[in-house]
Amino acid sequence: MKKLILGIAAFVAVVLLYSVMTYNGLVSVNEDVHNKWAQVENNYQRRADLIPNLVNTVKGYTEHEAKVLTEIASLRSGYENAKSLKEFDEVDAKLNTMIKVTVEAYPDLKVNENFMKLQDELAGTENRVAIARKDYNDSVTKFNKKIKSFPTNVFANMFGFEKVDLYTATPGAEKAPDVNF
Repeated sequence: MKKLILGIAAFVAVVLLYSVMTYNGLVSVNEDVHNKWAQVENNYQRRADLIPNLVNTVKGYTEHEAKVLTEIASLRSGYENAKSLKEFDEVDAKLNTMIKVTVEAYPDLKVNENFMKLQDELAGTENRVAIARKDYNDSVTKFNKKIKSFPTNVFANMFGFEKVDLYTATPGAEKAPDVNF
C-alpha cells in the first residue's frame, strides 16, 4: 500500500513538475513574441522620427548651398553689367570676398554626399524594419508550433495560450514614407 501511495505521489510530482516547466516554457516563448513585436514597433518609431529629420537636414543644407551658389552666380553676372572699370573692380572685390568667405566657412559644399548619406540611412532603416519583422515572424512561428505540439497543446489550452498571427502588411504599410525635396 505504501508503494502504491509513493508511486501515485511520484506520478503527481512528475506531472506537476512537467506542468510547471511547460507553463514556464510557454510564458517564455510568448514573451519572446511580444518582445519581437516591440522591436518591430521600435523600428517603425525610429523610421518615423529619423527620416523626416534627415530629409529636413539635407533639404536645409541643399537650400543653403543653392543660396550660396546663386549669390556667387549673381555676382559673376555683375561682370557683364559693369559699365566701368570701377564697377568691374567693385564686382570683382565682392565676388572675391564672397568666394573667400564661402571657401573658409564652407570648404566642402557637398550636397551630393548628404544625399548619399540619406539614401544609406533610408536603406539601413528599411533593412532594420525588415529584420525586425522577420525576427517577429520567426518567434511567432516557434510559439505557434509549441502550442500546437502534443502534449504541450493540452497545457496551452488549459492555460489560455492562443495562436498568434504572423506579421502581414496592411494595405499601404509596405510603402516607406515619401521623401520629397
